[in-house]
Amino acid sequence: MTVTDAARESVEAVLEQDRVDSHLNPPATYDLEAWPVPTGREETWRFTPLKRLRGLLDGEASDARLTVDTTVPEGVTLTEITGEQARELGELPPNERPAALAAALAGGALLLDVPADTQVEEPVVLRLHGESLDDLVYGRLLVRVGRHAKVTVVLSHTGSARYSAITSVLVGDGADVNVLSLQDWDDDAVHLGRDSILVGRDASVKHTSVSFGGDLVRTHANVEYAGPGGEAELLGLYFADAGQHLEHRLFADHNQPRTKSNVVYKGALQGEKAHTVWIGNVLIRKVAEGIETYEENRNLVLTDGCRADSVPNLEIETGEIEGAGHASATARFDDEQLFYLRSRGVSDEDAKRLVLHGYFHDLIRKVGIPAFEEQLAATVEAELAKNVVEGLDPVSAR
Repeated sequence: MTVTDAARESVEAVLEQDRVDSHLNPPATYDLEAWPVPTGREETWRFTPLKRLRGLLDGEASDARLTVDTTVPEGVTLTEITGEQARELGELPPNERPAALAAALAGGALLLDVPADTQVEEPVVLRLHGESLDDLVYGRLLVRVGRHAKVTVVLSHTGSARYSAITSVLVGDGADVNVLSLQDWDDDAVHLGRDSILVGRDASVKHTSVSFGGDLVRTHANVEYAGPGGEAELLGLYFADAGQHLEHRLFADHNQPRTKSNVVYKGALQGEKAHTVWIGNVLIRKVAEGIETYEENRNLVLTDGCRADSVPNLEIETGEIEGAGHASATARFDDEQLFYLRSRGVSDEDAKRLVLHGYFHDLIRKVGIPAFEEQLAATVEAELAKNVVEGLDPVSAR
């Protein structure tokens, strides 16, 4: 029996003894009949403009693919495997229709393998590029990191396509993994993605989701634990322009004792009908004694005509925990900060730029990948340059 098999059986045994289904994250299954085409009335789909998905949920087969350009350091392998092999190696099953379609229709999977005890200093980078919105593409990726290994993985999405993807990250005991998923699509792209992570005993995982481009982007980051002592940090940064819909959903399933999760997502909006959605959900099962969790979402509205929906959730089945909490706020520019800068001779436009850089800076530096931190800072600057931000009265946090 492999380490992955043992971890999977351990998780399944715990879940069977402590069966609690989250109201926002139904039990996972590959059975497509369990995932009918949504109508928009479902709680998990009520924020998503289904008409803008351009048939991505219909189940149409397709042979189209994204082009893949890679940087794979020595000691790491990237190979093509069958869908059946992905399941045998421990792929985390889909818990929504887009991921189930990706698993059924991708026609195979990519396996990124990091052997046990391997210390990879250079980031593994997969640059995924779409050529046309006419292309309907399904993606399937399995990342397997061995015991006590250390690696950084970057998934960069550019170009244009209608793209639905399922990604599983299996983290061995004591491993240290940093994953960055960057959505920098062209303005017309549609992207539905789910990243699911299994955190091994005493392992540490950082997952960062960054969304700038695309017409509609809806991503999930799901975490569960294969043993006690695992830690997960889920970070996110997004910047929505006029007409964009950027939706991020998080699920931390504390199914093991003495585990930790920390969620911090920050976004900004500008332009008519810019819309962001953040749904955070933490499930603390009865067996998960001694856990710590916190989730936070902040949104900065830069112009009129924007909308930010932010919904944190905690589902707690045991009181024997170290701590659990959440915070959510949506606001406009802080007049005191702007006044302070103006009083020192800084122009209105430069003052607002400085405030925004400060707003995003702490999160960007947490990404932990210097080259991409510089890229993110430059992209934020480019987003700001798209519109002249006019002063607005601050609104109360909620």
